[in-house]
Amino acid sequence: MYNYIMSHAYSGLFGRMVVFLQCILLCIRIQGQATSDTTALAMTVEDCMRYAVVHSHSLRQQELRLDNSKATHLQAVGAFLPSLNASTSIQWNFGRAIDPETNTYTSVSTFNNGYGLSASLPVFDGLYRVHALRAARADVLLQKNALQANRDQVALQTYQAFIDVIYAQESVHLATEKLRESEMILHRTKVMEEEGLKSPADVALIMAQQAADELMLTKQENQLESCMLKLKEVMNWPMDNPMPTLHPITLRTEPDGEASSSALLLQSFYSLQSARHNLHATRASLFPTLSLSAGINSSYYRNLNNPSATSFGQQLKNNLGEYVSINLSIPLFNRLGTMMSLRRAKNNLLIAEEQYAAKQTELDVLRRQARLDVAAYCKESEQGEQKVAADSLAYELVRQQYTEGLASPIDLQTSSATLLQSRATLLQSRLMVGIKEMQRRYYNGHPLVEIGLKP
Repeated sequence: MYNYIMSHAYSGLFGRMVVFLQCILLCIRIQGQATSDTTALAMTVEDCMRYAVVHSHSLRQQELRLDNSKATHLQAVGAFLPSLNASTSIQWNFGRAIDPETNTYTSVSTFNNGYGLSASLPVFDGLYRVHALRAARADVLLQKNALQANRDQVALQTYQAFIDVIYAQESVHLATEKLRESEMILHRTKVMEEEGLKSPADVALIMAQQAADELMLTKQENQLESCMLKLKEVMNWPMDNPMPTLHPITLRTEPDGEASSSALLLQSFYSLQSARHNLHATRASLFPTLSLSAGINSSYYRNLNNPSATSFGQQLKNNLGEYVSINLSIPLFNRLGTMMSLRRAKNNLLIAEEQYAAKQTELDVLRRQARLDVAAYCKESEQGEQKVAADSLAYELVRQQYTEGLASPIDLQTSSATLLQSRATLLQSRLMVGIKEMQRRYYNGHPLVEIGLKP
């Protein structure tokens, strides 16, 4: 695209000299980059997208949310395991107390030491743990697709910012060539004025055009700096570090093919699944719960005034006790807490169903619109090429007529402005093809970059 635009900008001996000088400068820059310690290669738009995905602050936060969901899932898995508790206690009694040997009151100082080990396993809880596990698994998948959707969004923003920089760079090139052309025409006009072929008014008009071209170049350079700043912001690139050379984009369109599930749609789908399992888990609160418990305990006792107490090991063996228990809990009334929780869970499920249906409709419209936009901008690009070719020919004729004294400076300015506008419109149409193609791929569920996007 760049070669196509610049092929219309250079003409005659002046154009060949400029190309020769640019080739020399390009060789010098390549040699300087080869010996540099920073970046020796140009960054493509895919490189910028990968860098933005890796260094995005919002994506790091989303990755932490995903890790929280994984932790919740592991916690739901652990709910199926029995709980095991160990306990111990130490007690000194001074004064009146109960003697554990005789079960009578005594006033001597004693020492008590107890040990216990217990285990508990829920047997039935209305399938609450099952649905809690399924809801946690759905939430993990939801967060994974949310991470993927956010990565795609960062990639899209980076692509848009990259396109803006490329457009600003090409606009600077066009404005520079326009200024050089105006300077060359001004020089010719002054020569023709000395020969009596042009009037001072013609020279003044060309000087005014040159000043306008200088102003336009300044504006385009400022716009380029703003676009570069926006690209750094989106990529989280250090503001004080210069950006490496940006490689021009190779525009291509791909056939639609079969659309896969978009991360945006999967995000809504797993949100629906999570809401459904949360409803089942809430209903489980209406059922009774049954649990099984077992444990052992023992103790050690000593009268501090009696040195001939039974040994520690013998007391632990003699005082060893075991128990097994079955616990049944039947919910009767909890001040309507369960009923209101069930009502909210039903409403959340209905909301999730509506959101999923709306997301399906939205993505279908976005896919169709993106496909139409790609076709429209491709058509505009084809028509723009024809218009640029026609305006270039018209400008060459007007410039030749101006040199021969058959056209006025106003005619030359009008033709030049028309050609510049045609080139800018063609550039914009071609770059918009890339943006809309990227959006079409995104809405069809295809990954925007191949590396670093899978959680």
